[in-house]
Parts: sequence; C-alpha cells; structure tokens
Amino acid sequence: MYEIIQSVHSYLAYVVLVLLFLAVANAIMGWVGNKVFNMGKDLRLSLFTLILAHIQLLVGLILYFVSPSGLQAIQALGMGGLNSASRLLAVEHPFINIIAIVLITIGWSRHKKFVDGKNKFKSIAIFYGLGLVLILSRIPWGQWLG
Repeated sequence: MYEIIQSVHSYLAYVVLVLLFLAVANAIMGWVGNKVFNMGKDLRLSLFTLILAHIQLLVGLILYFVSPSGLQAIQALGMGGLNSASRLLAVEHPFINIIAIVLITIGWSRHKKFVDGKNKFKSIAIFYGLGLVLILSRIPWGQWLG
C-alpha cells in the first residue's frame, strides 16, 4: 500500500509541475500582453492546476502518515536526531509544500474578485508562481530523479 501511494505521489508530481508551469506561463503572457481572461482556456487551466495540486497535497499527507520516513522518524529520533535528508522529507518538504498550496489557493481566490483580465492574470501569475518556486525548492531531487 505504501509503495502504491508513493508511486502515485511521485507520478502525479510530474503532472502538477507541468500544469503549474503552464498556468504560470499562461498568466504571465496574459498579464504582460494585456489579454482578456478567457473563461474557457485560462479558467480551466488555472482551475485544473488548483484541483490537481490539492489532490497531490492530499496524497502527500496520506503518504506522510503511513511513511516510515515521515512522522515515525520524528517520533523515534526527535527533531535533533534527523539528518538533512530525513529532515527534508519529514519536515521541510511537507511544510513548504503546504504553504505553496495555500499560495496557489489564494491566487485562485483573488483572481475571482477581479473583473479585468490583467488583474486576474496578475493574481494567478504571482501566487501560482510563488507556489511553483516553493515546490521546486523542496523537491527531494536525489530520490525523485534517482
């Protein structure tokens, strides 16, 4: 069961990262190009990214609580007993990614308050972009790509 959840979390991460990159690029182009916010393409891309990011967070939280390297490592060793790789997986990765999802959610919520496309794109570009940077900063690259 643990291996299945870990695989889903790992493969879904690729999809979320690609969609998040596309949503940020689309929002920057719309913001800079002063385009009209299309309720079809622009809305769907941003919403689908938001939904998949939340699903990824839920899968990650489930993985965290069933993983031998997550909560159980903290309970067994204490915070001072974790090496840098364990600390990344047990503390930094979940905490920073929760903040990233919160930022993405704020960007989605803020964009709905605006009428003009420029402000909608700006909200999505800034908050989704910050979320993307935070997520990229705390991916365990050695495990993920190795």
